[in-house]
Amino acid sequence: MEGNPEHAGRLLVRGGGRLLGDVALSGAKNSALKLMAATLLTSGPCRIRRTPRISDVDTMTEMLRALGVDVARDGDELFVSAAGHLNDCAPYELVRTMRASIVVMGPLVARLGEAMIAMPGGCNIGPRRIDFHLRGLEKLGAAVEIEHGFIKVRCGQLRGAVVSLDYPSVGATENLVMAATAAEGETVIENAAREPEIADLCAYLRGMGAEIEGEGTSTVRVAGGRPLHGVDHTVVADRIEAGTYLIMGAATAGDVAVHGLDAEHLELFLTKLGDMGVEVAAHDDVIRVRRDGPLAPVDVSTLPHPGFATDLQAQMMVLLLLAEGTSILTENVFENRFVVVDELNRLGAGITTSGHHAVVSGPRGLTGTVVEAPDLRGGAALVTAGLVADGVTEVRGMHHVDRGYEDLVGKLGRLGADVERVADQGER
Repeated sequence: MEGNPEHAGRLLVRGGGRLLGDVALSGAKNSALKLMAATLLTSGPCRIRRTPRISDVDTMTEMLRALGVDVARDGDELFVSAAGHLNDCAPYELVRTMRASIVVMGPLVARLGEAMIAMPGGCNIGPRRIDFHLRGLEKLGAAVEIEHGFIKVRCGQLRGAVVSLDYPSVGATENLVMAATAAEGETVIENAAREPEIADLCAYLRGMGAEIEGEGTSTVRVAGGRPLHGVDHTVVADRIEAGTYLIMGAATAGDVAVHGLDAEHLELFLTKLGDMGVEVAAHDDVIRVRRDGPLAPVDVSTLPHPGFATDLQAQMMVLLLLAEGTSILTENVFENRFVVVDELNRLGAGITTSGHHAVVSGPRGLTGTVVEAPDLRGGAALVTAGLVADGVTEVRGMHHVDRGYEDLVGKLGRLGADVERVADQGER
């Protein structure tokens, strides 16, 4: 049983077994949160299907309720209505726990003409600058002030403009697309992020009545001022969850298939697995990996989509530990994404880092011990390492992992993994 994310406890992982079987993918965390924020744009009722049961969704639910939105859940469906009186202030205690909550800024400004957002928090993986968001909103005619730890954004009427992002920021692209739906005239976002979750948000907004084109490319156009209504939408499958289970399958010399995802969303990642000697097959919405033989080393550099996803870097590092030779892993997106290295080295990984490069030499025999998840994806990497380590690995800090993986224990158990969630001392 997965347990309450508020009492996430520890995960005991007994290594040595092969993972075999199928995984039904959940909806993408990085899409569902943004779709929930987008409901602020309309007074019409919205249904969001395949919403993952993860703590970040719980946090966004609390955020929407704090803003005056009605949210109800039935299984994996969310029913959201922003028809009542809305508040314009996103509270600090919620924003500080999840950086993704910054995306309520764009829709609040679009709907109310103003927003007050606490400076964001979230995983400790380095500064994720929000000036791209703010400069973009200023281009659309908003006035921005930062004081006492809050961002205040106000506008009379947003007006369409050409906004060129210095970096293809996912959050800034999302905030600007949502704000632009209320702008007078056309907004053109250049150097826009191209992630599949951006395309999912744009499809959701089009279902509301917005006029958007170009998602999935570096230039997105939004014709503002269209009346928006409620929508019924199914969240795109989580490509990071998919990649995590595929890595776990390959690491354990197993045979794992994930269901519900377009393989194009993981194209470079799957190419890297193939280069390592993993057998990869994709058909319709099923991706399968098998491994019988040794792994070859590869070099990996993270980049914005369609590059190698930074959210799969830590898990990939574990797979590289099993390769026969030396791999260089380069992190180009976030500064502190190597914080998990110290914990992996406690298992015997022997990874060295210099700046934004990590040198991974294998094959390494890992030995189970007590480790602490430093963040969401680092926690997933430690669970992956535990699956191939000798003995028992105790992963603490599972509240990080609960932010992004639905029913991790159940899904791993169905693949044959020996994993057990245990309560921390003092928990019930």
